[in-house]
Amino acid sequence: MAGDGFQEFRGFREVQRLAYECAEAVAARLKPGVSEREAARMQRDWLRERGVTDWFHLPFAWFGDRTAFANFRIPLQFFPTNRRLEPGMPFILDMAPVYKGYTADIGYSGSLGLNPVQDRLMADLRAHRELILAQVRERRSLREIYEDVERLMTRQGYANRHRAYPFGVIAHKVDRVKERRWSPTAFGFGTQSLKGLASDALHGHREGWSPLWSPYKFSDHPPQPGLWAVEPHLGFRGTGAKFEEILVVTDSRDPEESAYWLDDDLPHVRRWAEEKAA
Repeated sequence: MAGDGFQEFRGFREVQRLAYECAEAVAARLKPGVSEREAARMQRDWLRERGVTDWFHLPFAWFGDRTAFANFRIPLQFFPTNRRLEPGMPFILDMAPVYKGYTADIGYSGSLGLNPVQDRLMADLRAHRELILAQVRERRSLREIYEDVERLMTRQGYANRHRAYPFGVIAHKVDRVKERRWSPTAFGFGTQSLKGLASDALHGHREGWSPLWSPYKFSDHPPQPGLWAVEPHLGFRGTGAKFEEILVVTDSRDPEESAYWLDDDLPHVRRWAEEKAA
């Protein structure tokens, strides 16, 4: 990335924390009868009140078996519906704001009251975060890492639900976006961010890499330096859980500096630390 690296990372970390702060604030306000559309609007309003005017994509909310993308066949099914929250029901909030020209894409999993199945899914996601980082540092190909993540899910007894995403992606690159006074969206995605992703795809195609991390041949290359929004998504009998956060990939030969998570002070990471301490 161009520019002052420290300033760049601080900007991406700031917007990622803002998005997770939004997710926790909205999750605390959810109650029986709230619809997915209302939860998505709550995220949108909270972020707009804090200066967000552009998006990689507008906020999503999924309730109940929609957290596991049950019977999802077409992209329109990802958009929020009138499904209403009930006690014990799992939910996922997903948002990708652009703030001061920096992009984040996050996923927050929770439930309205106790949900032991989703708690177990969240606990088991920790191994995926560790596996992804270790294999990126080994410079394994994106496609290989994807397959190993899927194998781990199978061993854990879960279904890979990120396969339901367009192109089956587990991650995509994120970049700076020029700040503009008017930032239109199309089909729920910010047009500026889509242009940036398309430009990356064209540039990468010429050089043999892709900004999409998928199980397909076009992802059969080592991770490209930059920032990747990574989202392993587990499903089990109508319950889903995921996290999504930024992974930094560099061209350093030092393994620890070659890849690292942008921020370890996030809700799911704190949750695992508390579980370990207990």
